[in-house]
Amino acid sequence: MPGNRPLDVQLSRRRVLQWGAGAAFLGLTGACARTDDTEAPIGPDSPEVRAFAEAESRRFPGGRPVAYELSATQSEVDIAGKRTAAWLYNTQLPGPILRANVGDRVQVRFRNQLPDSTTVHWHGLAIRNDMDGVPDVTQAPIPADTEFVYDFIPPDPGTYWYHTHGDLQRGRGLYGALIIDDPGAPANYDAEFVVVLSDWLTDRTPSQVFDELRGGRMRSMPEMTSRVLGGDSGDVRYPVYLLNGKPPGDPTVFTARPGQRARIRLINAGDDTAFRVALGGHRLTVTDTDGFPVEPVDTDSVLIGMGERYDAVVTLQDGVFPLVAVAEGKGAQAFAVVRTGGGAAPDPAVAPREVGPPPLTVVGLRATDAVRLPVVDPGVTLEASLGGHMMQYVWTVNGKAYPDHTPLTGHRDQRVRLVHTNPTMMFHPMHLHGHTFAVARSDGSGPRKDTVIVLPGQTVAADIDTTNPGQWITHCHNDYHLAAGMATIFSYVS
Repeated sequence: MPGNRPLDVQLSRRRVLQWGAGAAFLGLTGACARTDDTEAPIGPDSPEVRAFAEAESRRFPGGRPVAYELSATQSEVDIAGKRTAAWLYNTQLPGPILRANVGDRVQVRFRNQLPDSTTVHWHGLAIRNDMDGVPDVTQAPIPADTEFVYDFIPPDPGTYWYHTHGDLQRGRGLYGALIIDDPGAPANYDAEFVVVLSDWLTDRTPSQVFDELRGGRMRSMPEMTSRVLGGDSGDVRYPVYLLNGKPPGDPTVFTARPGQRARIRLINAGDDTAFRVALGGHRLTVTDTDGFPVEPVDTDSVLIGMGERYDAVVTLQDGVFPLVAVAEGKGAQAFAVVRTGGGAAPDPAVAPREVGPPPLTVVGLRATDAVRLPVVDPGVTLEASLGGHMMQYVWTVNGKAYPDHTPLTGHRDQRVRLVHTNPTMMFHPMHLHGHTFAVARSDGSGPRKDTVIVLPGQTVAADIDTTNPGQWITHCHNDYHLAAGMATIFSYVS
């Protein structure tokens, strides 16, 4: 893209392309796209989606109403003493923590006070298709100075989050934690730390960075590589990395008492950065990933890709400890302080011993018996080959850059195996909307996930039970890769 093209025109053209493709795909222009002569996509306004919503209401008849007000506005934030333009939910960075119980009827009245259209996506929740918040796939974009009410029932407890699905908007600050509690679960921790990690630009917008990537003007950056990530660790080296919206020099402080058991909920809201997270002086016991329990495993640190979540518990010692999130392969870190006693805070650049050994990854996780999918042969196998052209900065699924795509199709009540192959030199955290899947293993022990890192030269297969009809985007959660086309549609057909 030419560097002197007006930014707003450039993005508007992309949105027009997406809207045209989405409208044709969903039949919004009167022509319903078909996979063959008899099969048609099940759209968000279909009887099947309405039937799913009605079934969820019957499944959770005692759910209480939970209402939230959420506004997206232009604002400014102070990052390391520098005022930076931002787009925020309820003028907060991150946005407010939203909380509900499993089975509640959640209604979020969202007001768009931005100069651009947008949506809100409820990341990781297997909710009704028309509430998933993907522009031109599950709903029309929400125009500036209008509002939309999201209405859904969260079916599973765990650590989730919400964020814009507008083009290159998330990195401006539009993200926040979403916690779904199980009121019947035992209270086995004394304190809770919700940790939202992100990478932050202080002098440019994500759209301007995208233009530079497309124009080849970022090729001269120092190489960023990671052995853990198997190659390139990202496309962007950021001036600062944030933990709960705070830079290392002005850290978030979590407080508790010595001997208390703390639950740490980790969310990676970054655009381009995987983090290696550790708590100095402690070992973490990882208990959940992407909202679903795993057999507990002790580790010094855990690797978390963009869009992923991990829960860990730790028994806190007496003192002051660094909670570090190393920006993998980028030579910097996000930082917070955990304080249970007196003493000086650690240096924000501290490198505790725990970040040295290799971190825990998905390879070391096993689903608990309660959430394992039954071991059955998949009735359908779908291929998602991840590709890219770095010089042109185009990223693809099966050779096509979204909105150009060939849908991955299936029917309801099938076991589908979605096989991701990655011949590129960069890791891709692949996210599937509307479902959790099991990382495919012959013994059925693969953890339940909705976002999984696919390393360079590797293949990761996801086993999916097709119980939630609709049109669902699946994409890389590197926001620049998504903007450059690494997405397609997982399409239920009838």
